[in-house]
Amino acid sequence: MITAIVLVQVEADAIPEAAQAIADIEGVREVYSCAGDVDLIASVRVAAHEDLADLIPAKIGKVPGVLSTVTHIAFRSYSKADSESAFDIGVEGA
Repeated sequence: MITAIVLVQVEADAIPEAAQAIADIEGVREVYSCAGDVDLIASVRVAAHEDLADLIPAKIGKVPGVLSTVTHIAFRSYSKADSESAFDIGVEGA
């Protein structure tokens, strides 16, 4: 699976509707409205890189109110649980 983070600029008065429309697209896991340089951040997962072309410009980019997108493809995932489990290695019997 390919995970990508999509930064989305949206017309100010269309943010709630655009966020929900994006969230309803297959392949989109979550959409966050946020403060800062972008209006929405979408987390997407697809089977192959080629699927990003179908998802981002063809679907997310066509949602009414969307002005632009910037996509960041994830190479590797890290989480607090991963970090904590790494410290558990070899602890038994100590």
